Amino acid sequence: MQQLITRVHSANTLLCVGLDPIGTDAEVAVRLRQVVAETHAYAAAFKPNLAFFLSRADGVALLKSTIQGIPADIPVILDGKFGDIANTADHYARFAYDVVGAHGVTVNPYMGDDAIRPFARPGKLVFSLAKTSNKPAHNLQDQALAHGGHLSDLAAHVARQLDEELPEAIIGLVLGATEPTAMARVRAACPRQWFLVPGIGAQGGDLAATLKAGLRKDGSGVLINASRSIWQAADAGKAAQELRDQINEFRVVKS
Repeated sequence: MQQLITRVHSANTLLCVGLDPIGTDAEVAVRLRQVVAETHAYAAAFKPNLAFFLSRADGVALLKSTIQGIPADIPVILDGKFGDIANTADHYARFAYDVVGAHGVTVNPYMGDDAIRPFARPGKLVFSLAKTSNKPAHNLQDQALAHGGHLSDLAAHVARQLDEELPEAIIGLVLGATEPTAMARVRAACPRQWFLVPGIGAQGGDLAATLKAGLRKDGSGVLINASRSIWQAADAGKAAQELRDQINEFRVVKS
């Protein structure tokens, strides 16, 4: 966590560069190195998506080498959306932290808090799904609870409780940029936690509305993820710099 905070301040950035590699294996190996080299100056974190690596014959080796090629002062969040019972989750945690060397993960909390706990190692970053950026026809996250609120609010509440219970780790939330109203509601209930925010760009999320809803009073607490818009850019570094600067235009320290 201290690594992330230091990086946010030293590079003046809340940008998370997503790595969702598409193309042939040979193309991807080259492009991954290129994107990391061109964007690391503007990145608060990198977020490789596990599925885009596992779909390749040598995907785990490629993932490991990609993480090893990222500057040591930049946290790496492995986007696996892990979610299983505790003994299985422990093996996923070993894979993420001990095998490939990630500093954090995304997890799916819908099997309960024991699906999260194995990832909450000292110093690690855990981002638990609350309100995601996709819009399925039948969204479990939007189901109303008998005592008020939605299932996504309960997921956020569970993560906040674990964050308070397990201070040696940082347990934040994944909140999509496509619904800033929901994000504002969760921020009010979770004033301290970090949010990992997909959905800006290809999915249509509004950057200004997202930051207004999600930023903490200190002007941080949000990581804006961009994947396709950077990967597909002719100049990945320029795309990352422009988005970093756009984010900073809306960063406001609140009294």
